[in-house]
Amino acid sequence: MNAKGGLHPARQSEGREPRTDPLTGLGDRFALESALLEAQKAEGGLPAALLLLDLDGFKALKKSVGHAAADQVLMTVAMRIRETAGENDVVTRLGGDEFAVLLRATPLAKATAAGNRILAALEPEIDLGTESVQCRASVGLRMVEPHHTPSELLLEADMAMEESKAEGRNKVKNFDPATLLARQLQRQIVGELAHAIDSDQLVLFYQPIVELATGRLQGSEALVRWNHPEHGLIMPDRFIPIAESSGLIAKLGRWVLRTSVAQLAMWRQDAETAHHDFTMRINVSAPDLQSLEFVDDVREALSGAGLPPESLVLELTESAIIQNNELDRYTLMSLHRLGVGLEIDDFGTGYSSMGYLRKLPVDHVKVDREFVRDLGKDDTQLTFLAAIQQVIRSCGLDGIWEGIETAEQAEALRSIGCTSGQGYYFGRPVPGPEFTENLKRQQTWPG
Repeated sequence: MNAKGGLHPARQSEGREPRTDPLTGLGDRFALESALLEAQKAEGGLPAALLLLDLDGFKALKKSVGHAAADQVLMTVAMRIRETAGENDVVTRLGGDEFAVLLRATPLAKATAAGNRILAALEPEIDLGTESVQCRASVGLRMVEPHHTPSELLLEADMAMEESKAEGRNKVKNFDPATLLARQLQRQIVGELAHAIDSDQLVLFYQPIVELATGRLQGSEALVRWNHPEHGLIMPDRFIPIAESSGLIAKLGRWVLRTSVAQLAMWRQDAETAHHDFTMRINVSAPDLQSLEFVDDVREALSGAGLPPESLVLELTESAIIQNNELDRYTLMSLHRLGVGLEIDDFGTGYSSMGYLRKLPVDHVKVDREFVRDLGKDDTQLTFLAAIQQVIRSCGLDGIWEGIETAEQAEALRSIGCTSGQGYYFGRPVPGPEFTENLKRQQTWPG
C-alpha cells in the first residue's frame, strides 16, 4: 500500500507478513508492531510517536444503527484518519473501533497536534442514508522509546487513552508514568483487599440513628473499615471504588451483611443490651441490585442469625436505585416482599426528584448532610427543610436527617416534625466493642 494508505514495508518477524484489515484496507496489529520495531531500530533523529484512538460510544451506536451501518462508520473513520495522517505515518486498525497511527520522527508537541487534527477530522457527521451520526474519539499518545516491546507501548498508549475517556473524551492524552504506577498499585491493592476479606482485616464501625423527640436508639449503621497490617485503618472511600471496579464489591458486601446481622443478633441475645430494640442499617451497592443471588444472600444471612427481616434496613444511593431496569425492580420488590426495610441514602445529592419516591418500594429516606450544614446560619433554611420533610411525609415515608452536630440543630429539626437523626451530636462511628459498652450504659442518645 502507498504512503497515503499508511503502510510502509516493515521488516518480517517470526516469518509473518503484515496483513491488511479486510473492512477498512488499513494495516492490522501485526503491521503496527512491525513498524514499531522498525522505528525503534532507527538510529539518531527524533523518536516516533504512537497515537491510539478508540471511538466514544461506538457500542451504543452499533446497537442503534445496526452492524452494516456501523461498518460504514468504521470505513469512514478509517478514510478520515488516513487522509489526515502524513505521508510517512503508519495507520492501522487494531480491531473493533480501535485505530492506531505511528508518527515517524515526531516530537511530542507535533504528535499532540496531529492527534487533535484527527479528532477535528472526525467531527463532521457521517451520512448513513436514513440518518446521520457523529463519531468522536479518545486518543492516547505514547512516545516510542527503545527497550520497550510493542505490547508495552500499546498498553501504555491504551492507559493514556483511558485517561482521555475519564477526563471527558474527545481529547489527546499523553502517557504519564504515574498512570502505570497507579495501575500497578491498584493491582496490588486488589490482591490485598481480596486477602483482607478472607483474613479478618476488615472491621465494622457502628453509628447510632436516634429518635429526635426522645433520644431513643432506632438504628445502627454498619460502616466498614480496613485495618491494614502496614497502613493502619483505611477509610471506605479509599477502597470501595477499587472493590467496585475490580468486582470484589459483591464479596465485600456479603461480608458486611453477614457480620453486621451476626452482631445485631449478639446484642439482642445479651441481657445487658437486649432492652434496646433497634435495626441494623447496611449500605448496598448498585452491583448488588444487579445480582440474582442478592435476595437469597439477605434471606440466608437473617435466617443464620435468627433475626426477622424487619430488623434489617438496606441503604441504597439514589444513583443505584433509580436505574429503573427490570432486574433492579425485581430485586427491590423481592426485598420488599421479604420484609426488610429499604432506604434511599444521601437523598437530594443525585437526581433530587421527588416524583419517583411514590413509585419505589422504599420505607425510609436519609436526607444528605448538606441540607443540615447551614441550619442556623440562614433564616430561610429551616423553612426549606420543613418543605422537604413535608414532601417525604406525604409520600408515606420516614425521614432520617444526617449530619446533626449540635443540640440546636437537633431541636430545630424536631420542631418542624422531623422524627429521626444521625450525626456526631449523637455519636461518631465506633468499633463494635465500644458500641456495645454504649448500649450497656446509655438509655438515650446522646448519653
